[in-house]
Amino acid sequence: MSTDTLIADRIEIADLFTRFALLLDQKRWEDAGTVFADDVAVHSPRGGELRGIDKVVGFMRQGEVEGQQAQHTTTDLLVDVDGDQAAASANSIVYYYRDSQAPHFTGGLRLASTVVRTRAGWRLREVRITPAWTREN
Repeated sequence: MSTDTLIADRIEIADLFTRFALLLDQKRWEDAGTVFADDVAVHSPRGGELRGIDKVVGFMRQGEVEGQQAQHTTTDLLVDVDGDQAAASANSIVYYYRDSQAPHFTGGLRLASTVVRTRAGWRLREVRITPAWTREN
């Protein structure tokens, strides 16, 4: 794989993590296919193991709290590309707030993912979410 291709892949995967955070923040569940592979598996303490976009989106919709917003920030992205698949991990800090108010709850997460190249671009095939800490503000 050429250096240019590797750099382009890493940039696209970094953008994928940003799109994932924005999808969660903006509750754009109809855009889940721009982030997840059709056969996605998400593992989290709250949802257990969810398989397939429909199950993942259903869980995200179910978790909505009226009047509550979230802001996900993703940091420390590490990507190891191997052909059409990559291992990617990151830290995420999530701020939960109500419009025009300071956050009332904050949590730190560790994300470990398998990312695959599809015809439509890089997509998350597997995501493991591990809480690191929480704080009520």
